[in-house]
Amino acid sequence: MYDEILDKAIRRVPDFPKPGILFFDVTSVLTNPKAFKHTIERMTELYKSRKIDAIAAVESRGFLFAAPLADRLGIPLVLIRKKGKLPGDVYRASYSLEYGEATIEAHKSDIAQGKKYLVIDDLIATGGTLTASKNLIEQGGGIVAEFFGVIGIPELNYRETLAPTPVTTLIDLSEK
Repeated sequence: MYDEILDKAIRRVPDFPKPGILFFDVTSVLTNPKAFKHTIERMTELYKSRKIDAIAAVESRGFLFAAPLADRLGIPLVLIRKKGKLPGDVYRASYSLEYGEATIEAHKSDIAQGKKYLVIDDLIATGGTLTASKNLIEQGGGIVAEFFGVIGIPELNYRETLAPTPVTTLIDLSEK
């Protein structure tokens, strides 16, 4: 998928966080009011008529895109945080990183049995964080209806990793 407004707004940082990696910096969308508004409007169009009970947003940039969408749709927003950031009883899921492992959490009281969740992150690369997010929601009896990312990097095969759950991105970019 191609979106000219987003393509022009996304900063590309070569050799970050290490040599050979092209980093797509979505924070530049946030500093561009026209691009940010366009992004939220596109998201609203995509989801305004879908049967979604709540949005689950992945820390931290996912929060910035999910919050205005949850507000516009009039549905709850569940925060998926890094380990140790939430004060209550939590569901926990770990996933592999290139060099090690990470753990995310969500409040048990925020996940409702049988409810359908849209999981939002800013960028979808390998799908590891979203797989762990799905695990959290399923621990509470919730159902992940779909994954959404502003940016997708399809060459990292996230769609295959996240299948059979549908995945939507506003723009697909290449690391090359």
